[in-house]
Amino acid sequence: MAVATEHRLSRDQIIWSFGPDLEPVLEVEPGETVTFETNDCFTGQIRSEDDLVTEIDLARINSATGPVAVKGAEPGDSLIAEILDVRPIEWGVATLIPGFGQLIDKVQAPLTRLFDVRDGEIRMNDRVRFPAQPMVGVVGVATDGDTLSNGLAGRHGGNLDDHFHGKGARIFFPVRQPGGMFAVGDMHAAMGDGEICFTGVEIAGEVDVRFDLLKGKQATWPVTELADRWLPHATADDYGDALKLVAEEAARLLVDEHGFTIEDAFIFLSVACDAGVAQACKPAPQFGTIARFSIPKIDACPAPFRAG
Repeated sequence: MAVATEHRLSRDQIIWSFGPDLEPVLEVEPGETVTFETNDCFTGQIRSEDDLVTEIDLARINSATGPVAVKGAEPGDSLIAEILDVRPIEWGVATLIPGFGQLIDKVQAPLTRLFDVRDGEIRMNDRVRFPAQPMVGVVGVATDGDTLSNGLAGRHGGNLDDHFHGKGARIFFPVRQPGGMFAVGDMHAAMGDGEICFTGVEIAGEVDVRFDLLKGKQATWPVTELADRWLPHATADDYGDALKLVAEEAARLLVDEHGFTIEDAFIFLSVACDAGVAQACKPAPQFGTIARFSIPKIDACPAPFRAG
């Protein structure tokens, strides 16, 4: 059942990149909720297994619906996007793309697979079925300088492709421009860690998002809060570099917000937390690797940021 929302944006109100000069299509107050209609990552260009990624307009990839400005959001704040629900349509696709992915030298690319998505289950074929885990791949805000296509991830968010970004996730974005300028797209009915062929089950649908602000506090990269953990992110070309950046971000949050020493943060991240990967589709020309840390909520660090 859809959440009661104050606002709705159609899937033709889109951007193709995140930059410093975004103009909002809607302005909301903190606490208000918006339903975003989203396209699949191919903007509807692939609709059957006869449609190949080599035959589509690659300029129409990863549209994001928005942007939405949140009143009162200023640089130095965190814009909080709480995902209340993710509702995919009843079919999606995955593709193999020449030059992309760890197994691309083992297969005959390109190729398209069509998936049936119904009643919380995804059917890949008559033999392979698995639970749906709807989430959004592109979630971001305006940058403080460069204009980055929606296929890229960075400090603004963008193509974070984290499968935890489904119902119940609260994502803290560092605000770099007044209003924040939030946009969302690239829904998946399911996506595994790594997304090793460069697609999840790519699908259109609707996303309900409630907005809030945390004044005067932010991380360098987006941080996601779940019911039982919090997840800082970072991206770099190679996973080793991304892991170092996200470890530094996680340690900084523990030290600055929760009173850990750097030594105790280093040890705690090693003995109680999980380093992980959201996306690592290598080879992937021009695309980085997205790393995350999973930090459990305990009394010593109950949330990404303390209220005061």
